[in-house]
Amino acid sequence: MDKVVLRARDLDEYLNEADRALVGEMDELYAQALDSMKVLNSAPNEQRQQRAKQELIELYQVMGDRMQELIASENRVKVYSFQTPRAVHGEASRLIAKLRDTRTPHSEFVYYIQRAYELLFNLAYAKPDNHHKNHLIVRTPVTDPVQNFAVHKIPDVDEALENTVMCVMLRGALLPSMIMSKEIQEYTSTGNVSPFALFRISRDDSKMESNMEYILDLDRSYFDLESLDGKDLIFADPMNATGGSLVTIIQYLHGRGIQPKSVNFFNVISALKGSLRIVRAIENATVYTLWMDPVLNESAYILPGLGDAGDRLNGSDTEDAPRNIIQLIADYGLTVSNLYRSQVREIEQTVLGRVASARPARGAGS
Repeated sequence: MDKVVLRARDLDEYLNEADRALVGEMDELYAQALDSMKVLNSAPNEQRQQRAKQELIELYQVMGDRMQELIASENRVKVYSFQTPRAVHGEASRLIAKLRDTRTPHSEFVYYIQRAYELLFNLAYAKPDNHHKNHLIVRTPVTDPVQNFAVHKIPDVDEALENTVMCVMLRGALLPSMIMSKEIQEYTSTGNVSPFALFRISRDDSKMESNMEYILDLDRSYFDLESLDGKDLIFADPMNATGGSLVTIIQYLHGRGIQPKSVNFFNVISALKGSLRIVRAIENATVYTLWMDPVLNESAYILPGLGDAGDRLNGSDTEDAPRNIIQLIADYGLTVSNLYRSQVREIEQTVLGRVASARPARGAGS
């Protein structure tokens, strides 16, 4: 197989001294939080439980304040709960709480992911202070006394979005990418459907965070290199833990002489360390995240996190029979496929067109 591999030690070289100090501080604070969690999980004494709850609240407040202080000086990391008016923070906090909750069933999980990406799209593009407007004139069902039309103003985001390509890091990123593409389609005056590029990237989960490897499988990816040059690349992945997958893809593109105009990464939850690695490693990258979590565990999973977002969105694959991209879309069912009909068609053309053109050649990116 034709593969590109990035190692964790290569990522850590991008962090500066201040970054490392903050990451270390978060690790120490979260270690204290874990002690309080142990009490909450096991202590039968109500007084000890209440004390542990209060300690946990205070620790999370300190961690949130410290992360917000740093992000205020890093203009390429945009955290919804840090940048929006306090009045809307409750909405984002409740949404994240529902996504984290082990009791949230699959259908609700998908619904809250959709809501999350609508908020993220607004954070990046449909800002309240965008005074440039497009006018939508729509025909309504009312015909008495004549056919009625309504006029609606929406932010003019055509210039910001006309040059975009949706880049999918497979499985958990598929549906979020379709949601973002739908938002672009709805907000552009032309109803533009962004082209797709599909990258098959995984990390070696037999390794720890300190020696993790990120593996880009070119034989099972679907993209045209030339169509990415000079484009605004959008990546949408629910979780950004280490930043390694995105950095691997962009470094591969740079190595092939492809220079994207910009790279925008949209996450529901992003770890502090992963966000910093991305903006340090990729000069023109911006991270948009609904919520920032403080640390990673030794296996490179976000804490407190929400588990494996890919499995919670798509279900888990059997090791001997992983689903391909078309099968994943089929598993979403008729409701989702109909809602994102234009996006499904674009993805099918990307996959099937590549397969047809690749015979008997090797495959995408070659």
